[in-house]
Amino acid sequence: MIRVEQTDNLDRFVKIAPSLYKGDLLYVQPLIDEEKKMIDDKHNPFYKYAKRALFVAFENDEPVGRIAAIVNKRHNEFHNDRVGFFGFFECINDKNVAYLLFEKAEGFLYENNLDVIRGPISPSMNDVSGLLIKGFYQEPVFMMPYNKAYYLDLIEEYGFKKVKDLYAFYLTTANKPREKLIKLANYVQKKFDIKLKHFSRKNFEEDVKIIHYLYCQAWKNNWGFVPPTYEEFRYGVEDFKTMVPEELVIFAYREGKPCGFSAIVPDFNQALKGLGGKITPFNALKALYKMKKIDNYRLITLGVLPECRKMGVDLLLYIKSFEVVEKRGGRGGELSWTLEDNDAINKPILKMGAEHYKTYRIYEKSITPL
Repeated sequence: MIRVEQTDNLDRFVKIAPSLYKGDLLYVQPLIDEEKKMIDDKHNPFYKYAKRALFVAFENDEPVGRIAAIVNKRHNEFHNDRVGFFGFFECINDKNVAYLLFEKAEGFLYENNLDVIRGPISPSMNDVSGLLIKGFYQEPVFMMPYNKAYYLDLIEEYGFKKVKDLYAFYLTTANKPREKLIKLANYVQKKFDIKLKHFSRKNFEEDVKIIHYLYCQAWKNNWGFVPPTYEEFRYGVEDFKTMVPEELVIFAYREGKPCGFSAIVPDFNQALKGLGGKITPFNALKALYKMKKIDNYRLITLGVLPECRKMGVDLLLYIKSFEVVEKRGGRGGELSWTLEDNDAINKPILKMGAEHYKTYRIYEKSITPL
């Protein structure tokens, strides 16, 4: 007997996934407390302008799936549409279970006068987005989705259709950028008098405000993007203050004003694997040792103000980011994610020698009145 219940028990909700991935050698369990922060509607500033409902599916009293239905008011105001979202989807390979979860999510969104359901987005496009559809045999990288291959069938057979693909690229430090590109980046820096500086922990609050401004301005015309409030953005980057080395965030200035930035994070999944979602007194030394051994990275975002995009600032930031990872002894890193049709970003990445090695898909369907 299958039943689906709405819950506000965050522990129960986040702990379902590990049981579904038991025996999966690639799965990396996120830190439980970090996952809870993303769905905590009492403390996460995202939910000042959004609401969510959490559903858990049971079969013979055993949890076998979960889903969150999300109403993002700021999205609908910004894009002038009536779209709701589903996220945090996990399920056994059973269509009946998946369909019941989707129906519950649709029902909640319908009750909130929305016409379309889109996802997986957990809980917004500024967080974890998309369903992995290509690259199943690659290690998942920090803060990027990982799922079973059969999720594709569960979602598509319910009636969801592709609305947008997201790309992830991989660039090894062994595959150095061509000398021509390095010279061009240096030329750009001199011609336009671009000054570079690194993130500073001492100036954390000021630097975060600069990143927030650049992020919102550089991405404002991208499909699906909703500029996060400063409070929301600040909440999301709090851990970066201690976890991300200063040299991994690079600012570009022109005429004394910030015009772009790039942000790299170590692939913390290399340290989190096998820790069971917790750092405890018993595994803290193991976690610390693994942190020091991280040799993989993720270029999590790179943005340039629209008025500076034809100056080659993006190329300069790519080259400098590559050099930082190389100096740290990294073997390479993932550049993720980009929109499938963003040729202005994707083509330069490929010219750098990166490989398009993973694809994530966002789906949507019209909401069916129940």
